[in-house]
Amino acid sequence: MKEYKLYINGQNKPSSSGNIIDDFNPASGELFAKVHMAGKQDIEDAIQSAYLAQKKWAKTAPREKEAILLKAADIFEARSDEIKKILMNESGSVIAKCMFEINTVADILRTAAGEARRVSGETFTSNDPDTFSYSIRRPLGVIAGISPFNAPMILSSKKFAFALAAGNSFVLKPSSQTPVCGLIFGEIFTEAGLPNGVLNIIPCSRKDLGDSFQADPRIAMITLTGSTEVGKKVASAAAANLKKCTVELGGKSPTIVLGDADVDYAVDSAAFSIFLHQGQICMAGSRILVEENIYNEFCEKFVNKVKNLKVGRPDDITTIIGPLIKEAQCEFINTLVDDAVNKGANLLAGRQSTGTYYQPTVVTNVNESMNIFHEEAFGPVAVIIKVKGLDEIIRIANNSNYGLSSAIITNNLSATQRLIEELETGMVHVNGTTIQDEAHIPFGGVKESGIGREGGHFSIEEMTELKWVTIEGVKNRQYPF
Repeated sequence: MKEYKLYINGQNKPSSSGNIIDDFNPASGELFAKVHMAGKQDIEDAIQSAYLAQKKWAKTAPREKEAILLKAADIFEARSDEIKKILMNESGSVIAKCMFEINTVADILRTAAGEARRVSGETFTSNDPDTFSYSIRRPLGVIAGISPFNAPMILSSKKFAFALAAGNSFVLKPSSQTPVCGLIFGEIFTEAGLPNGVLNIIPCSRKDLGDSFQADPRIAMITLTGSTEVGKKVASAAAANLKKCTVELGGKSPTIVLGDADVDYAVDSAAFSIFLHQGQICMAGSRILVEENIYNEFCEKFVNKVKNLKVGRPDDITTIIGPLIKEAQCEFINTLVDDAVNKGANLLAGRQSTGTYYQPTVVTNVNESMNIFHEEAFGPVAVIIKVKGLDEIIRIANNSNYGLSSAIITNNLSATQRLIEELETGMVHVNGTTIQDEAHIPFGGVKESGIGREGGHFSIEEMTELKWVTIEGVKNRQYPF
């Protein structure tokens, strides 16, 4: 049984409070690891270590930052078998999802390495021909990140990798449900040669963390991926302290299937969008809007596909639907499904659960009076809605507090152009799925799905400050007094 300690100032340190938790496998209920949890003093030590290390790191040559990030990517890939087991045993990820996460993290680290050379400003033409006017970007200082359980390695590395590339130091609080998925980066970056204190990793409880990140003047920015409820609190507290903040939050993303679509392809795309990682993805296509002329055919084929999705242990390569992160989520999903059925929806598959395993579920004839239309289930539940015409599609798709991702399945160019323009989402994918991400793109949403963008130079822009500089010519300026 491995015991994982905190990662502070380049060292693995025991919790000062003595708080060590049991980390259980959500698939089997077996004990996976023991993990030290940071107390108040540990949080202070991590912030101070990052603060003391940052200025020297900011002056480190871009090629050295690049080399460390590239080496970390190589080490991460070399340990892929071990990391796959961690993802399976701690987050319940099936094998295909594990490999997607591993490949994406390696890509993030290499993309961030390239960005280390591109932290740049621009020149401006001044009204005074003797004045040289330009801008430079400078790191913010210490950035604190809070990552979730569902894609724990992607959503941790996407935060700290670009922050480090821009010259910031970082304090990471990984999810208490997947702390090892965060702590493993400490081992990797130590081996890669990252200076002590530049990256600190401190799993801890919400109670112990409190408002440490928001209130501490040494922390210049907070970046969080999590629930909208938590994101609002963090963003509000950060704003009260005039602190930069990016939050990537929940979603109720629509998959829109127009009447001209290839139904078989639309079924495959929609199923992937909602059932990958048991629906525990913020981009999940949890509302499927299907035009009425193909609605019945789509529903029949979709249900047939869903009934053949294998539910089982993550370490079985044939498993599609693995466990939810905790058993309590099954009861929450049941309340949403039952509310919809009581209001007239049809349950065509699923609603059974055993422990943390929830059978893939299909609910049709859903309307806007039902809670499941609006609330994020964060589970393997597909909601299918019959629609007629673009006006209704746009109205229903936009009738949500969320606005993260969307997918459109069609070959109708004019309809596609209108939907791209009018859908209130941060991302639109035509003839693809709602679940798409790459290391260099501007990932993020609108409305209650978040503030800010992550990825590539978009992260660099969020994690730096612009400074305007002017240099006067040799000729003295004439002032009016």
